[in-house]
Amino acid sequence: MIPELGHLALILALCVSLVQGTLPLFGAQYARREWIVLSRPAAQASFLLLAASFAALAWSFYVNDFSVLYVAEHSNSQLPTVYRFGAVWGGHEGSLLLWVFMLSAWAVAVAFFSRTLDETMVARVLGVLGLVMSGLLLFILFTSNPFNRLLPAAENGRDLNPLLQDPGLVFHPPMLYMGYVGFAVAFAFAIAALLSGRLDAAWARWSRPWTTAAWVFLTLGIALGSWWAYYELGWGGWWFWDPVENASFMPWLLGTALLHSLAVTEKRGSFKSWTVLLAIGAFSLSLLGTFLVRSGVLTSVHAFATDPRRGIFILILLVLVVGSSLALFAWRAPKVALGGSFALISRESLLLTGNVLLVVACASVLLGTLYPLLIDALKLGKISVGPPYFNAVFVPVMTPVLFLMAAVPLARWKNTDIKEIALRMWIPAALAVIAGALVPVVMGGWTVLTGLGVFLSVWIASSGVIQIARRLKSSLPPASFWGMHLGHFGMAVFVFGVTMVGGYQQEQDVRMEPGDTVTVGGYQFKMLGITDVAGPNYTAARGEFEVQSVKGGAVQTLLPEKRNYASSTMPMTEAAIDAGFTRDVYVSLGEPLEGKAWAVRVYFKPFVDWIWGGCLLMALGGVFAVADKRYRLRVKATVANATEMAGGLKGATP
Repeated sequence: MIPELGHLALILALCVSLVQGTLPLFGAQYARREWIVLSRPAAQASFLLLAASFAALAWSFYVNDFSVLYVAEHSNSQLPTVYRFGAVWGGHEGSLLLWVFMLSAWAVAVAFFSRTLDETMVARVLGVLGLVMSGLLLFILFTSNPFNRLLPAAENGRDLNPLLQDPGLVFHPPMLYMGYVGFAVAFAFAIAALLSGRLDAAWARWSRPWTTAAWVFLTLGIALGSWWAYYELGWGGWWFWDPVENASFMPWLLGTALLHSLAVTEKRGSFKSWTVLLAIGAFSLSLLGTFLVRSGVLTSVHAFATDPRRGIFILILLVLVVGSSLALFAWRAPKVALGGSFALISRESLLLTGNVLLVVACASVLLGTLYPLLIDALKLGKISVGPPYFNAVFVPVMTPVLFLMAAVPLARWKNTDIKEIALRMWIPAALAVIAGALVPVVMGGWTVLTGLGVFLSVWIASSGVIQIARRLKSSLPPASFWGMHLGHFGMAVFVFGVTMVGGYQQEQDVRMEPGDTVTVGGYQFKMLGITDVAGPNYTAARGEFEVQSVKGGAVQTLLPEKRNYASSTMPMTEAAIDAGFTRDVYVSLGEPLEGKAWAVRVYFKPFVDWIWGGCLLMALGGVFAVADKRYRLRVKATVANATEMAGGLKGATP
């Protein structure tokens, strides 16, 4: 009964979302207030219905209702409860339901927190979100219904993919989806502004907090996924340029460009058309990621589905969204004023340069991701585009972006003197040069890449510290100021971590028996033995290793495992990691060898945790920007302007 109620809630949610996506838009177009005011209650109703449907699916997993096909395919009676909850989105159907449920949550958040905004603009925003939601619900109901029955019911389920039986499943996908879906709000604001014919500072001011919030969630989602792969897969890497990794990274790159472009549009009235294109592009790439994961065009640990019919449906939705939004842009953009002019050397020009470079970086990742798929689709052979390509193309493009991060805040709006910037930057430049020359030597050897990485990280961090010190002499800066510099400092920490682990990590694959030792990175690893242990739904061989610095100090015990799940013939590696502020030591078990010997992989990874620490600092910077009290007051202060903007409704609409 519960699954049928969940299915009914989905059908009703589709009906309500169709109302949300049509009547408010027509009401805004033709000045019909009785239709305009439907947008908020429709968004609330959609959210409640989708929450009920999601809860019904979660309950089916909790009670082990194996008469539901999706539950039987992705759960098992022995599966721990916490993983049953994660299994709700562990497959294609459930993850898509989570996607649309989060979209409804963003829509209801806009309805609730935008009460000070003009109701016509809100109606357009919620209407666009309703149309996107309708398309996804049609996809779910016709191709991916999670409530299909299996009759007769299975005695037990196939179990969740062993790779997904990890706490990372509970946190990583929801956080990532919140970022993906959040860019739909920025997209909706851009489309609403195009429909109204007014791309002004008010629109940018309304859109900024939602865009920043989506960017924060996406940053955290990518970081959590990277950390999960690092400790779960047993290969010690934090990024592999997997096509689906790239699919999440590309919207992040455009989202970063969008954040800075919105700031210019709000403060200076420039970059209007460019900002709209970035908003359309960021959400379009989010849909592209959905297509890649669910179309069956790639093989990946992230892939949810292999049914080409589903891929065609998503592709049609992607074409409709991108095509209609670009057509609207082509129609409306020529009527938009260009905004204020600025000199060749100014904050606007430097921000524009950084924006263009971010777009180029995104395009390089897009090319490397889609080109092998295109070649395969045309039956021209199979090629692999891996880390060598991305490192060779991406790093040179991003280097000037990192350089500009320190210089842009020092430039004046409209016009600035390059000599003035240079005088202010000589101290950070000197510190960066010294650090870039000395730190790699101390770590073990200087190379161009390690020297460049250290230079850029110290360049960004020291410049930020100096700018903060100068600002504190005049006044206490707002939260947005702290958010900007905290985000930049997080990027500096991230770059330093990537540089150190890429340049100075050490690893060995060795044959070890109880009593054997191996030394890697100044740490001695001693194998004590292997014991058999039993988990709730698996058996495992657990190794015991003692790890100690060759210089002395505390002895750490690491317990890596090689697991065999009852539902799978594929053994799983559970690495053991001793994490420290400046290094990780890492042990993973390979395959058993003759006698009591095992293949063992040991790593020494300097500053690897700084990678995720930097991401956390960047996300925290975004939180500061969203929570800025002055910014919220400014939003309220624009209500009169917003109302004026919506004034001549018929004149402003096409």
